Amino acid sequence: MADNQRLEDLRRRVQQDPSSIAFAQLAEEHRRAGQSQEAVEVCRAGLAIHPAYLSARVTLGRALLDLQQLEESQRELEQVLKSAPENLAAIRGLAEIHHRSGSLAEALVHYRAALALARNDPDLEETVNDLARQLEPETQAVDAGLSFEDVREEVFGPSEPSTDAGADQTHTRARRTIAALEQWLQAIHARVERHA
Repeated sequence: MADNQRLEDLRRRVQQDPSSIAFAQLAEEHRRAGQSQEAVEVCRAGLAIHPAYLSARVTLGRALLDLQQLEESQRELEQVLKSAPENLAAIRGLAEIHHRSGSLAEALVHYRAALALARNDPDLEETVNDLARQLEPETQAVDAGLSFEDVREEVFGPSEPSTDAGADQTHTRARRTIAALEQWLQAIHARVERHA
């Protein structure tokens, strides 16, 4: 009941003064109440007047993330980090975006950056450890001295395109090559971090 009253009070404040920065609090309350679409609408309206209000932009990014609008969320959170590179909520949001989209190495980079800012966060520490374990096989390939070509050929076979391969096979091969490149880069990054 108190949450509903707070929402109503904030809504009234914003209606009475549309240029008020209280829109950011209203949007965050909507987001916390699971009303992500309302949070997005309130943020966009308020950011049209106050475009540099970073906490509102973080709320917008997080609400978009809740709505599975990952690309839009990523744009908003990256914009926050251009102005405030140590914004923990934005870093964690980007980590979650990369995690959800399957870019585990990129997610790990962001989760580690977040953990550096919030050292005593056991959930964050567990996430970092879990992702590091998941990425361990790629790290072992680099430690064994395998080149990208070695790993790619081992996993996907020779790179010579088949003469009868159709567009779908070409697309599949391209996706696999990109995935292998990502794994190789993840392994390099993990190895550099271990030896740093």
